[in-house]
Amino acid sequence: MKSLICGAMLCAVVAPAFAIADSPIDGTWKADVSSAQMPKKPDMYLLKDGMYSCKTCAPAYTIKADGTDQAVKGNPYLDTVAIKVVDPNTIEETDKKNGKTVTTSKVTVAAGGKTATFEFTDSSNTNAAPVTGKGAEKKVADGPAGSHAISGSWLTTSFQNFSDNGLTVTYKVDGDMLTMTTPTGQSYSAKMDGTDAPVKGDPGVTSVSVKMTGRTLVETDKRNGKMISRAKSTVSADGKSVSVAYYDALRDRSMHWTATKQ
Repeated sequence: MKSLICGAMLCAVVAPAFAIADSPIDGTWKADVSSAQMPKKPDMYLLKDGMYSCKTCAPAYTIKADGTDQAVKGNPYLDTVAIKVVDPNTIEETDKKNGKTVTTSKVTVAAGGKTATFEFTDSSNTNAAPVTGKGAEKKVADGPAGSHAISGSWLTTSFQNFSDNGLTVTYKVDGDMLTMTTPTGQSYSAKMDGTDAPVKGDPGVTSVSVKMTGRTLVETDKRNGKMISRAKSTVSADGKSVSVAYYDALRDRSMHWTATKQ
């Protein structure tokens, strides 16, 4: 899991005005997890006969579920995944990169098999303290007969106890440049004309482009020149909140949430 507080801003047409007055995006913003509208497309898992498949991961993979590190290719945040079956309703996952643990998670399916809770610790793209949190899911389609309770299609319904370092972002406009920093170590300084600029501190994002029209910012994240996500952020008239529409191009999923100025 990754923090989804992404954004950047530009007004190419009225950039000189922003150079004189404070930009509405200037400041530190914190996402409100209670406002999040979760993706409508489910995540799909299958655990059966000692094999585990994450069908909607990017990229998808199938590995042995024997608790040992299994190689996974094509994911810049990890290179091995270990799935441990704790009991008929619970699994634990440990992800590593170059032998170092970057993510741990535990999913427990409730009695009846229709809801589940999860908790995680994620340092896959942080250069500081890990992002932590908990959440809940509901099953929208069952797995095949004889499979583990985690099998099937799931929609995330809520997050709780999400650590602040995964929810907070700071923007600063200076002339025609926008600088973004996060507590987990990601940053960029991008010219506000839509041209690509390098991203630091995130192994899965190599460049970004930023634009803004009025009070609406569009940030496009790329990996090796290909768009992987886009965030459209609109600052409220009073400047105290921002509404964010986020699209995950790798998994074809959309989310919405609000953030408040700190």
